[in-house]
Amino acid sequence: MIIILASIWFVVTLPLPWMVTGDVGQGQLSTLLPIIGLISIPFVALGIAWTLKPELTT
Repeated sequence: MIIILASIWFVVTLPLPWMVTGDVGQGQLSTLLPIIGLISIPFVALGIAWTLKPELTT
């Protein structure tokens, strides 16, 4: 369950319209994807923590 939630979060944060239309160059895309991945890590950790301990949300 946790792996599915984490993978959904990473997919949602990807700049999919840029990847589909090709408006971003390959150099920019190789820079953007790691940045987006690093930014997503704390949110995935929060999602995992809240999944394991729901009382943290109150």
